[in-house]
Amino acid sequence: MNKIAIIGATGKIGEPVTKEFLNAGYEVTILARNPEKARKIFGQSIKVVAGDLENVSALNTLLEGQQWLYLSLSVAQLSKPVDFQPEREGIEAILKVAAEKNIQRIGYLSSLVQRYQGMDGYHWWGLEIRQQAVKALQASPIATTIFYPSNFMENFDKGDFVSGNRILLIGKALYPYYWIAGSDYGKQVIKAFETDTGKSEYVIQGPEALTAEEAALIFARNYSPKKLSLLKIPFWIIKTAGMFITKANYGANIMYALNHYPEKFEAAESWEKLGKPTTTLAQYAQKAQPPLPNMPKRLRRAARSKPKKKAPPVSSTLPKTDFTH
Repeated sequence: MNKIAIIGATGKIGEPVTKEFLNAGYEVTILARNPEKARKIFGQSIKVVAGDLENVSALNTLLEGQQWLYLSLSVAQLSKPVDFQPEREGIEAILKVAAEKNIQRIGYLSSLVQRYQGMDGYHWWGLEIRQQAVKALQASPIATTIFYPSNFMENFDKGDFVSGNRILLIGKALYPYYWIAGSDYGKQVIKAFETDTGKSEYVIQGPEALTAEEAALIFARNYSPKKLSLLKIPFWIIKTAGMFITKANYGANIMYALNHYPEKFEAAESWEKLGKPTTTLAQYAQKAQPPLPNMPKRLRRAARSKPKKKAPPVSSTLPKTDFTH
């Protein structure tokens, strides 16, 4: 039986990837701050090492006797550049322990949007850290597989796109995203671990190219637990809020990059080697379940202060067929 250790297993994308490894019969060991929460998600049989990336002892325990390691890390929304960063100090510690434990391959979830750093004069420390993580992994003597995904469908029901009965659209996306389901991505991750040799990198994109608004309409139409409508929030609102609220500052920076990154289809080679994703956004939405996250009240109030900017209810704007390209 193949063994893999996973860091970030209980996160938004780490969870579906971990479940795919478990479903494929792997012996999975995860690092988790809250083992009880992890077992509620994955079952009592999952192997859990209690701790985080700041605990080198926990890292040593996690990687003891392991074959592979998969990383699903992120910059915390409330963190600052001077804080401990999983994709900076954490990666440094991981590479040191992984070399000592003779880990054969490390898989790392990066992003396509990190490429926007340096484009159009844009600079944000959060994306700089992601780029530094990629460079550290590329320079490591350990075999690595780096994944550069487009937007995940999980951002709707497990992320920050939905608040209450509304889907939030911040600013205007200039280009479509190739939306990918976490479960499809998880299958590709497994295939990469099983077939890769040396250093590998993959662009991860789904079967549909949809703007944020097109995707929101499709999700709303197919999400059954409750009726959803769109709430369009001008970018200046979250940018202004970001001057006073750390989480809003994070959101303003990442949304600006997402709205302006000129994504194009680049996943042909990934599909050929790892398999073509098949889940459409409509199919994903039909299976999605609550609970959904809440938007900070002060941002909700700010958005509603401009009623003429508010989108009409989804029921009056939905197309008869899904938007696909």
